Amino acid sequence: MMGMDFGDKRESLLSELQGENHYGIFLAAQMGGVPQELQLIIQTAVFDEQVQGLRPRNQYVIRALGVVEHRVSLGVFGNLFIADEHPVLLHYNAPRAVIQFEGQPDDVNELVLDINQAYLSTFGPWRELAKDINRTQPLVDLLLSGKGVLGTMPKPGAERMTRVLAHHGMQSTLDESRDYEEADEHGRSRNMRLLGIDDSYLIALDFSVDELGKA
Repeated sequence: MMGMDFGDKRESLLSELQGENHYGIFLAAQMGGVPQELQLIIQTAVFDEQVQGLRPRNQYVIRALGVVEHRVSLGVFGNLFIADEHPVLLHYNAPRAVIQFEGQPDDVNELVLDINQAYLSTFGPWRELAKDINRTQPLVDLLLSGKGVLGTMPKPGAERMTRVLAHHGMQSTLDESRDYEEADEHGRSRNMRLLGIDDSYLIALDFSVDELGKA
């Protein structure tokens, strides 16, 4: 997708975070001037061995536009990145599919373990299987029922579930959602982007970076 023009500020910020003794300090997060905008204040710093402390360099503001999800923790960090592809983005950037199954497994407990492992390997620690799985009855009972809906999840995860079910001798089909559109009525991408700051992250339509105190 085409992203916002960062000018030189994004590269300046990233370059100041490169190197063994270079760090960032996540100082603040605040609401922006428009709905669904968050502004993050970032300080870059270098570890000064003489004083055994961080020496400040420059301050930046990262504006996140169209924020749909965030988890932020203030403090010192070592890694910052912006990505268009990441497991945490699949729930926004991939079509969803309903997983229908038929048959019974030889070992239902092993199947449950494989389902959990397949979900974790697809979506990582950022998503919970319980939110995508059919919870009308306990999972073991559902899988022993002979047929039904396993759940609804982004297509990459759903496809992996069909392989797990097949491995256990069960049949499955996918019913892909038809309301997924990559672009809006003006041709602009609906896909979300990810800003990662160590364990913190924001999911938004786009990000811009400016240096504070500089024209």
